[in-house]
Amino acid sequence: MSPYVERIDSDERLPESADVVIVGGGIVGVSAAYFLARQGHSVALIEKGHIACEQSSRNWGWCRQQNRDYRELPLSSVSMRLWDEFSKELGHDVGFQRCGLFYATDNEAQLAEWAKWQPYGLENGVETQMLSAAEIVRHIPEGSRKWIGGVSSPNDGKAEPALAAPAIALGARAHGATIHQGCAARSLEITNGRVVGVNTEQGLIKADAVLCAAGAWASRFLRPHGINFPQAGVRQTAIRTKPMNDVGGCLYAPDFAMTRRLDGSYTLAISGKATIDLTPQGIRYSREFLPQFKRRLKNVRLAVGPSFVTGPESLFSLLRNDETLFERTRVLDPNPQQWLVRRILANVARAFPQFAGIELAGAWGALVDCSPDAVPVVSKTDKVEGLVLAAGCSGHGFGMGPGIGLLASQLLVNDTPCVDAAPFRLSRLVDGSPLEIGGL
Repeated sequence: MSPYVERIDSDERLPESADVVIVGGGIVGVSAAYFLARQGHSVALIEKGHIACEQSSRNWGWCRQQNRDYRELPLSSVSMRLWDEFSKELGHDVGFQRCGLFYATDNEAQLAEWAKWQPYGLENGVETQMLSAAEIVRHIPEGSRKWIGGVSSPNDGKAEPALAAPAIALGARAHGATIHQGCAARSLEITNGRVVGVNTEQGLIKADAVLCAAGAWASRFLRPHGINFPQAGVRQTAIRTKPMNDVGGCLYAPDFAMTRRLDGSYTLAISGKATIDLTPQGIRYSREFLPQFKRRLKNVRLAVGPSFVTGPESLFSLLRNDETLFERTRVLDPNPQQWLVRRILANVARAFPQFAGIELAGAWGALVDCSPDAVPVVSKTDKVEGLVLAAGCSGHGFGMGPGIGLLASQLLVNDTPCVDAAPFRLSRLVDGSPLEIGGL
């Protein structure tokens, strides 16, 4: 099943032209639309399904600086500031709260990893605190697990995946952007090496610049235009309880994660536990992803599933340049993996007996678009002038979405970037540069 997400109306008429066309209505695309429209640029955002229909509504909702890869930390700092501003500026609730995030473990090696990161975080202005076993118990009194320690980030927090992207999209519209759902982008219109528009299923929109924020579809969308973007989809599963008594807010543990939602329900998952489907696109980029696959071997399963023949990584999409591919799958909605649903519930119940036998509101699957080094791409493209790519967020995109959208908007109109954009350049993935695998 798809997770619930607040629905908004589309604008009735597709504009003939816009300063910027944005392909993709997730958290990155709507954030970029908001910042551009607020500056007075005309913006048309097109989405083949509906706003936040894929990964932007299927995540935990965490907005954090704690335990970020060093390349992501400046952008995550910008994003936290922007989440605060959204809460004040939009007039629509994004559900953002600086509630603090807690990490607890019974694994010495993991605790040592967090302790190693802490000085770096402190040097970069992150309020981060190592916690003893006794302090963990004070912060998480309802649990029965014997933790040896942990770490907390009091200024980190969460937003509501069901509310955030639609609220930001409405904010963009209030500044003049138009939102077009159920309208798939088919291809770029390029003249003399420069993008001049986007061909959609409803017609051409002329544009001075284009942002591809198409998530798991980005590589396939750009490939016919000679742009090589190594990308892999990783299938993950999350579940949601019905509203229940409060047993703690946001907690990461070695074998589960829990997030309390605004309505008192919980989103539950296991970090990094996923399935990699063998697909033609995956085989094509296997060399680029092999180092990351080796590093995460214990946490992934290999499988052959529907994605071999449907969706952005399929054999059909690789062999045929059929522009209607994007409208044939309006929403990537992979089935939740039942073995993982059972494991999530068992792991959470061992730490919190209150979850034993709890009634679920639902479970869903997600296809997380990943880059070979697990760091996003936010970059101009060498082959097509006026085109910016923002994708490959590797499961980190929701919390950093506002910052990624801001940086992408600045690259589109040649403004001074809010952070150094070099770590996010596309060329690092395709020019033979040694890759440093991100994440803790």
